[in-house]
Amino acid sequence: MNNTDIIRTRRFIRIGGRLAALAAATALLPLSLAWGGAAGAVTTQTGAGAPNAARSAYKPPPIKHVWVIQLENESGTATFGDPKADPYLAKTLRDKGALLKDYYSIGHHSLDNYIAEISGQAPNPSTQTDCPIYTAFDATGPAVAPYDQLPGNGCVFPEPLITVGNQLTSAGLTWAAYMQDMGNNPTRDNTTETSQGPACGHPPVGSPDPTQKATKTDMYAMRHEGFMYFESVIDNPTDPNYCLQHILSFQPLQKDLSKISTTPNFSWVTPNLCNDGHDSPCANGLPGGLPQIDTFLKIWVPRILDSPAYKKNGLLVITFDEGSTSLTTACCGETAGASDSHPNVTDPGLTGAGGGEVGALLLSPFIKPGTTSTVDYNHYSLLRSIEQIFGLSYLGDAAMPQVKSFGKDVYTRP
Repeated sequence: MNNTDIIRTRRFIRIGGRLAALAAATALLPLSLAWGGAAGAVTTQTGAGAPNAARSAYKPPPIKHVWVIQLENESGTATFGDPKADPYLAKTLRDKGALLKDYYSIGHHSLDNYIAEISGQAPNPSTQTDCPIYTAFDATGPAVAPYDQLPGNGCVFPEPLITVGNQLTSAGLTWAAYMQDMGNNPTRDNTTETSQGPACGHPPVGSPDPTQKATKTDMYAMRHEGFMYFESVIDNPTDPNYCLQHILSFQPLQKDLSKISTTPNFSWVTPNLCNDGHDSPCANGLPGGLPQIDTFLKIWVPRILDSPAYKKNGLLVITFDEGSTSLTTACCGETAGASDSHPNVTDPGLTGAGGGEVGALLLSPFIKPGTTSTVDYNHYSLLRSIEQIFGLSYLGDAAMPQVKSFGKDVYTRP
């Protein structure tokens, strides 16, 4: 049995509205057998080991460090298409890298996009509303082939489902999610103080999310990263400190960038609700919107580009979670109507197939400045590309045959 044929299976039952794991039902099974499990079983690939057989023969450049900076609620037309609105992003940085003009978000509102980007799990009714109550996911059956989509509804996915972070850990690689403002108010954010600063800020499962609205001194929003919505991260069965080690504030970010040895292989970077452009005006009185995005990027992008890890073999991705809710365009096999790729909602984009065209900007020593790509990509493409770079299997909808990894149109200086 090789790694691509192994999955971890755990049966979940609901007692008094809570998920309980029957440890005796945990087993390692060949994929072909596991899909025959009884209703209620939750199955997923371990994500480590050999990549999917359907992977393109194209080999990406030898990238060893990836950063993703995700911004909020703007279409590609309003950002990259209007340099007067955000000249640093749309002109200064755009001239340094590759603009993916036809890059799409996968849904509305924010959270379903963040979850898709790190797990391949499609929207459900709760994630489409940004999970104001941090509820456990109520699975109604086994994962749906061929894309391992878990049927049901809720916010915190059960432990057998994994993220790209779990995949990286299993492969012996490193990762971190850096969340600006997390822990400014430890009571609001429910953080734990560690040697790296505040970490793992989330409410108890079943409780309201107090970070849905910014305060003057704390604009951390839990829903603006996906890792906190997986038991495999917040309640890892083999490492009780897993979340504390990986979901961090900005406090260690600049120090981590100072050496290749301290820079994670994968870094997720989330600005606060003001600096990501979500709020305008902001709770602290700043204007917010696109001007605030430019201000944030002027500080942090040079720090990443000047880091030894980036200079040697890095890739920085800057994109937006979704366009306005009126935009429902999509690509890459994402459609309106019932589908095995999104079994829990009819329309991933609330009223249509997707979340609209948002564009993405990629910077790397392996990309010629001024590159433009018109190939269709989406957030699942981002996940697939990260997995391809690090030799990982494709999770969830990243395995759809219509979803492409970034290719020669992007990496123009191999």
